[in-house]
Amino acid sequence: MSALLYKGAEWSYDTIQRIHDAVSEIALGEMGLDVYPNQIEVITAEQMLDAYASTGMPIFYNHWSFGKHYTQHEMMYRKGLMGLAYEIVINSSPCISYIMEGNSATMQTLVIAHAAFGHNHFFKNNQTFRDFTDARSILDYLKFAKSFIAQCEERYGESAVERLVDAAHALQPHGIHRAGKRRTTDLRDEEAKQKERRIHEAQMYNELWSTLPTTPGKATVTDQQRNAMNQRLGLPEENVLFFLERNAPRLASWQREVIRIVRLVGQYLYPQRMTKVMNEGTATYVHYTILHRLHEKGLIDDGAFFEFLTSHTNVVAQPGFDHPAFQGFNPYALGFAMMQDIERICLKPTAEDRIWAPDIAGCGDAMGALRDIWANYRDDSFIAQYLSPRLMRDLRLFAIEDNPERSTLLVKSIHDERGYRNIRRSLAKRYDVSYTDAIIEVVSVDLLGDRRLVMEHRVVDGRLLATSEARKVLQHVADLWGYEVQLKEVDAMKGKVLADHHARPSQAAFAA
Repeated sequence: MSALLYKGAEWSYDTIQRIHDAVSEIALGEMGLDVYPNQIEVITAEQMLDAYASTGMPIFYNHWSFGKHYTQHEMMYRKGLMGLAYEIVINSSPCISYIMEGNSATMQTLVIAHAAFGHNHFFKNNQTFRDFTDARSILDYLKFAKSFIAQCEERYGESAVERLVDAAHALQPHGIHRAGKRRTTDLRDEEAKQKERRIHEAQMYNELWSTLPTTPGKATVTDQQRNAMNQRLGLPEENVLFFLERNAPRLASWQREVIRIVRLVGQYLYPQRMTKVMNEGTATYVHYTILHRLHEKGLIDDGAFFEFLTSHTNVVAQPGFDHPAFQGFNPYALGFAMMQDIERICLKPTAEDRIWAPDIAGCGDAMGALRDIWANYRDDSFIAQYLSPRLMRDLRLFAIEDNPERSTLLVKSIHDERGYRNIRRSLAKRYDVSYTDAIIEVVSVDLLGDRRLVMEHRVVDGRLLATSEARKVLQHVADLWGYEVQLKEVDAMKGKVLADHHARPSQAAFAA
């Protein structure tokens, strides 16, 4: 009797079970991975396209933008201009892995190893995900969100709900509680808690706004009064959606809840932006290791192994900077290369490695070192700590300076000791969300005067907001707030105001 898990490309549900069990034995028994319970679901190409359109969520509220994305992806897929992912995985408990029914048996093996064990382990153990998400409750919350927004559409009209979701989506990148100011939210039983929350917030709202004039005016406000009011409102506040949800004077209770839904979904997705290289690198390293072990154990044949290698090679391909296909760093390529390099440093270090990575060089336990790294780092800190000079040479990395006042580029860092440190620091900075994201805070509200909301953008390295886009997004803030909004762009080092934007509520502004 053959020991092979399957022969050829065909598979059945019994085959999927055998594959899962064999992969699990290697992942848990040999690699020491720790995962949520697995739930594997087979879906069609159309269902995969639908999942693309709604940010990969299995249960999601309706919105016109998802339909637009579905149409775009379907057209490109039908014309052969794009392929489909072999899988989508959900950070939940149980961890849900969606696999395409059109996959071959080998590809099902690869994606089960990649998603159901690689991503799954990273979701469960990485500290960033542990800080920002609760995998046990997300599915129940998505069911509540879908039901609540559907009820709002039925009661208040699809147009009114869509306009509100449009505004919330535009502000979703600025609806995040970042590290150092995290507010943990238990999403279970959200429907019951929603009613209690609305009662409590109504009481707080009435207490705050009942002290104000019925119409905005030009009352004389002392600095002491303004500071006291700002302190009462918890300013400055980096989470713009959170502030509007709690304090916008003209929003109805249901509108606040819709904003909260969009905000919490954005919060749930936030860790994925901070860990893209590590997450994909981990999953790719895990599937690469497991497929090799399955071949070594005689559980897949040479044909299946070569099919896997072909797919894997395509996934980790990294075009050079001068190649027409170059669009930046492929997170699969960079992440996988770093995982393999860490394994080399642990098992066969050079004298250079012992200087640059003394904590792991020659430790002899590559999996132990990798599991620790997977748990305790995110992309920026991971690259800053573990991108080795050897890998920089292998990838032929260098740094350039693009000064708009010069007609030429300057090669700033090459392969020497100072250059290695600068390259590593520069690349890590590209993955630091505190640097790449525009940091915008609500800093003041003139509640006793004209009720103008004042926001500030801390400008780093002279990078101002795109004026047209800033004004469009600011209009959404003004419509939600119900009064004038001002956005100042302030130099983070000198405190000088570099740009000033204003917006007033439109005729389509939201009002209870």
